[in-house]
Amino acid sequence: MSTYGDRGNVICLERRLSWRGYEVKVMPLDQSATATDISQVDLLVGGGAQDRQQEIVMRDLKGSKAEALRDRIERGTPGIFTCGAPQLLGHYYEPALGVRITGLGLFDFVSVHPGPNARRCIGNLVIRVTATTLAQELEAITDSTPYLIGFENHGGRTKLGQVEPLGQVLQGLGNNGEDGTEGAVYRNAIATYSHGPLLPKNPFLADWLLQTALTQKYQKPISLAPLDDTLATQAREAMFKRLRVRAG
Repeated sequence: MSTYGDRGNVICLERRLSWRGYEVKVMPLDQSATATDISQVDLLVGGGAQDRQQEIVMRDLKGSKAEALRDRIERGTPGIFTCGAPQLLGHYYEPALGVRITGLGLFDFVSVHPGPNARRCIGNLVIRVTATTLAQELEAITDSTPYLIGFENHGGRTKLGQVEPLGQVLQGLGNNGEDGTEGAVYRNAIATYSHGPLLPKNPFLADWLLQTALTQKYQKPISLAPLDDTLATQAREAMFKRLRVRAG
């Protein structure tokens, strides 16, 4: 799914690897993909779509495909699932209209749309990463407290069970606009309502995904050569200033 520009995250990952001399193969996991295709992936990227498209995807992700995806995540394959994709990883999603869509149950949460007249959660999003291991590893990369900048646009509200939130909302509504949480982390898979250019806005998160994928693939620690992220850093500082959020 990539209704809202989420392919930009794929392009970001691809470029940041190729700039470092790695060969990259992008494998579309569409309806023609097989369980074997999924089992060969080193890094998973999921995007968003409208309710009807989400239902089509969930009908396709049954049986061996679902088991292959579950196996990759349980084995520690890193993934970034944005916008509507996280709703497919939980126990279920109840749209504003129509029937409940059963999810894969990989993340212990449920998502419910409160109704067609409910206010959508729309706007810029700033998250302080609090997921323990991820926060520590991102801090090692950036040498600072990790903050993510994004943009949310969702009708569903997600309530977490026994799963660690990705972070604390400093700007925006996050999972449900009530408890101050945003996203979730399970093993090396990240779920977040922040979509569009999440990784270009937060290149250190892209590097964490890549570094984790390479370490998993080759079963040894991998360190990535630094890139010049001056423009991304300046853009982040401009957004923090505009949103009057103090990151630090």
